[in-house]
Amino acid sequence: MATAVPSPTPNPDALKFTVDVSFPDMVNVAAANAADGDAFVQAVFAAGGVASVFAMNDFVTVTREPGADWDAITAAVQAAAAEHL
Repeated sequence: MATAVPSPTPNPDALKFTVDVSFPDMVNVAAANAADGDAFVQAVFAAGGVASVFAMNDFVTVTREPGADWDAITAAVQAAAAEHL
């Protein structure tokens, strides 16, 4: 059960989440239909409003579609980390 702690980035449409596990490989997914079997990434995109997910080492950067709700996306990232990482 991993945790994901959000922090701001210079881009107001991106948040960095520090996780307490390491990703074995870099993840760079720019569309929900490209998540192809990655349960964590699929769960993040399921929140709606997610434009891309980039992950490596011990962090995930999520970029939202303009105007999307950060609260829903943050909750989805944290739940996905707890369940899938």
